[in-house]
Amino acid sequence: MKIIRFLKDDHKKTGLLNGNNITELSRSTIESINSKNIEEFQKDTNYKVEEVKVLPPVSPSKIVCVGLNYRDHASELNMDLPEEPIIFMKPPTSAAGHLANIIYPASSRQVDYEGELGIILSKEARNVKSEDAVNYIGGYTALNDVTARDLQRKDGQWTRAKSFDTFCPIGPCIETDLDPMNQNISLKLNGEFKQKSNTKNMIFNVYELVEFISNVMTLKPGDVIATGTPPGVGPMNIGDTVEVAIEGIGMLKNFIKKG
Repeated sequence: MKIIRFLKDDHKKTGLLNGNNITELSRSTIESINSKNIEEFQKDTNYKVEEVKVLPPVSPSKIVCVGLNYRDHASELNMDLPEEPIIFMKPPTSAAGHLANIIYPASSRQVDYEGELGIILSKEARNVKSEDAVNYIGGYTALNDVTARDLQRKDGQWTRAKSFDTFCPIGPCIETDLDPMNQNISLKLNGEFKQKSNTKNMIFNVYELVEFISNVMTLKPGDVIATGTPPGVGPMNIGDTVEVAIEGIGMLKNFIKKG
């Protein structure tokens, strides 16, 4: 199932996405997205994607990100593989939806794309074992970990560079039925492929990440884990269009605009 959140007539709604069509649901909590009886919540109301404003598929209390988690990315950078996941955070205010603008801040001269697979938590997770992690995952989404690279280098730590409003587009939907271990992931900038890999190249898989992070902090329903980016990271400019595509999920599209 592809779960999508959207705004219609100033009302936030949840629906099932099927191609370009949305079927509204009467129940919208993240805890219910894996319901076996999701059909019970379907309404007769249908929309086209272009008739609504697509929202981020969740409203997370936090977005936990993983750095250097693809073997081919580490090889590209000539870096040793980390022994443990390298984690950092983006604030929930950085979230943006499918077709939203990414605002290029006036304080930066280099804003980079980083296409990633996102994990969506469906219930509270604390000290979870990797073998049990699947029971805490509601689904998966596409994500762009936008980064002001020059500010990251200047600051020597990552908070400012990762935290601007709109610096974490998420979407367009949550796919609840996905094998996260072997999915193609790519990113296009202005229609040209810049990143291409597969989630099988992750150093730490999604279940290992849930274990590691939930042993550091309590994860809440709707929280997002950004699982790291493949090789090919590079800059975006004002006027560009960026698209993150993940097999089985779909394509997250955003536009770079002047701040």
